[in-house]
Amino acid sequence: MTLISTLMTQDHRDCDHEFALAESLVARREWDAAAKAVNAFAGALETHFNAEEQKLFPRFEAVTGMTHGPTEVMRGEHAEMRSIVASLKDALARRDADDFAGEAETLLIMMQQHNMKEENILYPMCDARLSVERDALTEDLGRRIARKTPA
Repeated sequence: MTLISTLMTQDHRDCDHEFALAESLVARREWDAAAKAVNAFAGALETHFNAEEQKLFPRFEAVTGMTHGPTEVMRGEHAEMRSIVASLKDALARRDADDFAGEAETLLIMMQQHNMKEENILYPMCDARLSVERDALTEDLGRRIARKTPA
């Protein structure tokens, strides 16, 4: 039995790792490798957001009746992070390491705050309130977020 919080927290760490790799490549001005890393990170983040927005959040809302609570806040933060990722990609396309670093710092702070809310509040609530369907839900979420590690 895998907890939702365990699965989704690990996916946060996986996304963080991909983000750190992209940052280090940009800092070293390894532009082609950085572009691949940023795209991998952006894809991982979008996959994570989609798993939450299309599966986890709707199930939580259906069971709790809370549609204007934590899931609404998380969706709003996802939108903000998507916008920052677009700015990251723009800075990368211009090969502007300083702009990239500024956007990356903003995104890092936002991701840290966002992840803390999910990991300490929302995911434990999901584990508790979705306990009856947790095994099937974690299996589905696991399939949705599964990624092959780049070779």
